[in-house]
Amino acid sequence: MKEHEPDAFEKAAQQKPPGLVREIVDLLRSNRKWWLVPVLIVLLGVGAVLAFAITSPAAAPFIYSLF
Repeated sequence: MKEHEPDAFEKAAQQKPPGLVREIVDLLRSNRKWWLVPVLIVLLGVGAVLAFAITSPAAAPFIYSLF
């Protein structure tokens, strides 16, 4: 029995899936949605501030006044 050569679909299925950041960059590049970049930066900034507020109780009163 002769084995067949895998086609492009089968090769793509055997590859390691890209990460979340790579998927977002590919989405922005392929769909020309560059206006999403500032939105993502702001969301990451707010997430970083909230993570800092959770881990540092001493800074919580100062960060609480921002929101």
